[in-house]
Amino acid sequence: MTVEVTKSLATEEDTIKLGAALASAVKTGMTIYLRGDLGMGKTTFSRGFMHALGHTGAVKSPTYTLIEPYELAQWRVYHFDLYRLADPEELEYMGIRDYFNNDSIRLIEWPERGFGILPQADIVITLQPEENGRLVTLAGHSEIGEEVVKQLQ
Repeated sequence: MTVEVTKSLATEEDTIKLGAALASAVKTGMTIYLRGDLGMGKTTFSRGFMHALGHTGAVKSPTYTLIEPYELAQWRVYHFDLYRLADPEELEYMGIRDYFNNDSIRLIEWPERGFGILPQADIVITLQPEENGRLVTLAGHSEIGEEVVKQLQ
């Protein structure tokens, strides 16, 4: 059974706050997919998430580097942006499996570009346009993912 929560986000600040709320509930070892077209707020969401976990610097989309690592006091977070990935096999060449351990959290933008290589997400976040902002759906796809999504209801 998948647990889902849907919310309207009227402003960029609402997106940042939702990212922060998820950060307050997240557990290590989780994989979080961020889905949505260009400009839907995936990186904005990630910024709120990272700042809530204690990162004080800029949070930019790793569009050209594919991955941005964050070593925080309590957390190791890897932020992936697979938009420019030409073939999922490229993930194997960059040692993708090394990032999927129980002492880190993974945020993955454009996860469909890594289909067949990436493990299943614990939470899938989908951002889409709505008349006055964005509509976001958070869906738990594992036991721990469902627990975290329930906390955000």
